[in-house]
Amino acid sequence: MPILRNCHLLLAGTVAAWIGLAPAHAQTEVEIGYMPILPVSQLFVELDSGWVGEAGIEPKLVEFQNGPAMVQALLAGQLDVAHFGIGPAMVARAKGADIKVVASSIVEQISFVALGELAPYFESGDAETAFTRFAEDKGRKAVVTTFPVGSVPETVLQYWLRKQLGANLDDVEIIYQGAAQVQQALLTGAVDGAAILEPVVTIVTERVDDAKVVARGSEMFPGQPGAVLVVREGLIRDHPEIVEQLVSFHKRATDLLNDQAGDVAGHVQAYVGGGRLPIATVEAALRNAQGTFVADPNFIVEGTQNMHDFQAELGTLKQEVDIETLFDTTFYDRIAGQ
Repeated sequence: MPILRNCHLLLAGTVAAWIGLAPAHAQTEVEIGYMPILPVSQLFVELDSGWVGEAGIEPKLVEFQNGPAMVQALLAGQLDVAHFGIGPAMVARAKGADIKVVASSIVEQISFVALGELAPYFESGDAETAFTRFAEDKGRKAVVTTFPVGSVPETVLQYWLRKQLGANLDDVEIIYQGAAQVQQALLTGAVDGAAILEPVVTIVTERVDDAKVVARGSEMFPGQPGAVLVVREGLIRDHPEIVEQLVSFHKRATDLLNDQAGDVAGHVQAYVGGGRLPIATVEAALRNAQGTFVADPNFIVEGTQNMHDFQAELGTLKQEVDIETLFDTTFYDRIAGQ
């Protein structure tokens, strides 16, 4: 079960003054699940800046490589807080996880990167027929990789192929991998393209001369939600002050990511890519993503409903989710109104 130790809260500290809340007198341990990906950069800024610890919250971090694994953890009663995609969040809620989306993290973050053999077909001729023309010329399907079924990247890829391009799906072979595997597949030329997010987009386009971004998130699935901040309803009930602190930090980090990417790149580098990515690459990826970091959960309600309906159409969402009850916007609304 999630580890959450009750503590008395006392007024003190500059962080508490900033958010108008009291930090914990003793540390309160909160189990936080996350994926080491750029769309959840807010968490890395909050942790590496020391805000969370200064507020009396002791984060117990649990790293995951994909959303479905986080869904299983939530269903098993693990995690107090999760930073992951809205797609897996809907799946977890549909299967009975007692979670609420309290903040958005990023929107329209998926891009389609095509490699040398496939990219020219998007540059010469209509994008709608690119995969068919490729298959006719090469005598094989284009091999495309993305995250597992039900993830945000996979959903966006399916939406782009089916709704935006009207592509012949018989001309595309899709394989499903984790972030590290997708990156490796692109760098080694094992695939023809990928629906993927930063910093993989920047890494691949920097290292592979003929790799090109042929579609951005706004083209693939306009208004699509991405990563979100999720908390357990039990945490909201028993420790609303902690949830409010976390949402406050999330909003503050979002502002920094959009306005001062260079200043926070080091915080993100410490977590994304195992801390091995050059700081210049991380900063470039953050600058490419500027403007897509969005903390307001109200902003993604409509897009989430659209994604819900599409996933239900695909059959990847087996049970209907009440989108209104999936969200709790009260914390963000209160903070934004201060």
